[in-house]
Amino acid sequence: MNTRTRVLTGTALAVVLGAGTFGAVSASATPAKKDEVKSGNFTTSTHLTIDAAARAAQAALDAAQKENQKVTVAVVDRNGNTIVTLRGDGAGPQSYESAQRKAFTAVSWNAPTSVLAGRLAQTPNLKDIPGTLFLAGAAPVQADGAPVAGIGVAGAPSGDLDEKFAKAGVEALAK
Repeated sequence: MNTRTRVLTGTALAVVLGAGTFGAVSASATPAKKDEVKSGNFTTSTHLTIDAAARAAQAALDAAQKENQKVTVAVVDRNGNTIVTLRGDGAGPQSYESAQRKAFTAVSWNAPTSVLAGRLAQTPNLKDIPGTLFLAGAAPVQADGAPVAGIGVAGAPSGDLDEKFAKAGVEALAK
């Protein structure tokens, strides 16, 4: 190795060792004490567990299968994030997104989507809200009267059937 290569290698090694030491010292340093945030600035929310969401989705799918319906079931949290989706055998490709959007719509307005679909006559612009789908087929999940999740079903020949299956999922959570 020539002198230049040795110097560059030594410099690089020193930089790496120095950065590692600096990082270890920085990580172990105690941060300066700051004023704590007042407790009135926080809120607590309730969320479904993954087990509860899976149980509700399976109950909805089972209800549909008993009536020979090929559907997709989606359970979303209060923020519209998908917790679980079950696509039944033979469910159409459009049913996946439709179930999620219906579930999001139900939890957003804390009402079954059949009720919300009726509101479009007075407020047709509701359908323009991104991520929503104002078709019957979803029901909210509530805790102490507040929406915590939505269960959406899509793929049956009518929204009334989809919503019946979604409500079976909600009912499974009460057991």
